[in-house]
Amino acid sequence: MSNSEIVEVLELTAKLLELHNADPFKIKGYSVAAFYLDKYKEGELQLMTEQELTKLQGVGKSTATKIAQIAKTGTFPELEELIANTPLGVMEMFNIKGIGPKKIAVLWQELGIDNLHELELACLNGTVAKVKGFGANTQQKILDSLAFLKDQAGKLRMDKAEAVAKLIVDELKKTFDQVEVAGEVRRKAEVVESIRILVATDSPALLQATIGAIELLVQDEKISSPFVWRGNVQDVAVAIEIVAVKPERLVNELFLETAGADHLGLAGTSGSAIWRHAYYETADTEHAIYEKAGLPYIVPEMREGAGELAWAETRTPDQLVTWDDLKGILHNHSTYSDGQHTLEQMALYCRELGFEYLGIADHSQTATYAQGLKVEEVIRQHEEIARLNARFASENPAKPFKILKGIESDILGDGSLDYPTDVLASFDYIVASVHSNLSMTLEKATTRLLKAIENPYTTILGHPTGRLLLSREGYPIDHQVIIDACAANGVVIEINASPWRLDLDWRWISYCMEKGVMLSINPDAHAMEGYLDMHYGVANARKGGLTKDMTFNALSLGQMGEYLKGRASKVS
Repeated sequence: MSNSEIVEVLELTAKLLELHNADPFKIKGYSVAAFYLDKYKEGELQLMTEQELTKLQGVGKSTATKIAQIAKTGTFPELEELIANTPLGVMEMFNIKGIGPKKIAVLWQELGIDNLHELELACLNGTVAKVKGFGANTQQKILDSLAFLKDQAGKLRMDKAEAVAKLIVDELKKTFDQVEVAGEVRRKAEVVESIRILVATDSPALLQATIGAIELLVQDEKISSPFVWRGNVQDVAVAIEIVAVKPERLVNELFLETAGADHLGLAGTSGSAIWRHAYYETADTEHAIYEKAGLPYIVPEMREGAGELAWAETRTPDQLVTWDDLKGILHNHSTYSDGQHTLEQMALYCRELGFEYLGIADHSQTATYAQGLKVEEVIRQHEEIARLNARFASENPAKPFKILKGIESDILGDGSLDYPTDVLASFDYIVASVHSNLSMTLEKATTRLLKAIENPYTTILGHPTGRLLLSREGYPIDHQVIIDACAANGVVIEINASPWRLDLDWRWISYCMEKGVMLSINPDAHAMEGYLDMHYGVANARKGGLTKDMTFNALSLGQMGEYLKGRASKVS
């Protein structure tokens, strides 16, 4: 098990103990261990002996024994007993924002509520608001959280959906030559409700038999047919469709099963909707389908019916940003704050991937939960950056690589940035982000961001809404007002490439481009492998029509240096 998985088990144990009103010292023991181990980056807990574990901060002998058991089996007897004595519906309440184990215990033990459905009914009829310690505000927060959870049920983030699709495709390709992923996965949707896979075959029966031999797939026989297998993967609720298509119809069906309904309804110079050409006329390529309809070719990511034809009036697909266009990575964390790898490790791997620069943007001092940098730590990091840059320059003068001095500065409650002016001026650039006080009205959140955008030291607005896909909705903002402000103040907006975020939402990219606001595809990497999340960011960017010339980190090292110098000169 990974360190994070072990920490999750310890956190769950602490929650269940608190739910069952156990000894506070025991609860604290697990909580403290989880807190410190979450920050431990020097090694793998699963490989350590109990004696080695006891030397770690926050870990006593008893906890070390439990960790060793967790590493071997994924659990331990005390946790199993707690789970056995807790209804599944009560454990699901841990996913509700705004209530912790103590309040959940009250709902369960005093009101007899042991599932989410009963909890919703109790909120709707006002019962929960009358309970001491709850009130109308808490009751409404529970209802809002339940509505959000219900809306997200049966969905997967882009990265998880792609992984599931790949598992199935890999199995099917052992028997069939032509297997294609269609639908939302091919359109690079940030959240996927169904996974569609097409198999070219003249024998639907062979396909059904092949699917039946894949153990991870569970069929829903009621809604399946001889030509369309429907079901899901074990323990994954998202719907899956595997369709048998005739080989000569594969291109047509791939187009029809990929494009959104609004895109299929688009009419070209022929006067007919594009779906008609795809349905009635066999095509060798998807380009041919667009040609017959009299429409410009649209890449799969953009086939949503969300303004892609207007986009294509002045641009071509080869102008869309690609991974190869990116020259640097600007939002990353090291062990100076809450990252898993050192500044040197992060830089070397960035250079190994072929990039020209690494922007390090560790957390700022208010972010104590993420070991944000105090002023003296900023100075120490800048000194290390200078040493590393001198080394990189001497190692390969012909192919320069440079670390840029950045910071992810917390946007405080009043919209100010989290350092005095002289410290802000010491950075090459600043990513300004909200991490605290997330429960804001649209007016408050927008006003808070506007002040940060107007700060002359703000270079990039980080993950603008703070959303976590399928987990946290994010605070409401007036996107148009925020984008207009970024245009007026020369502030870049981040497309946070983490598949948990993909924030800015792709639907606002076209408006950014219209207003001349550049976008920066950043991985928010907390480890070296996190750089690869930029593939999701690129997919999200292309979906919104982002072109290379409007992508901030498509600037070369020389261009980036000139841009940042220009910004700095305006401030001084």
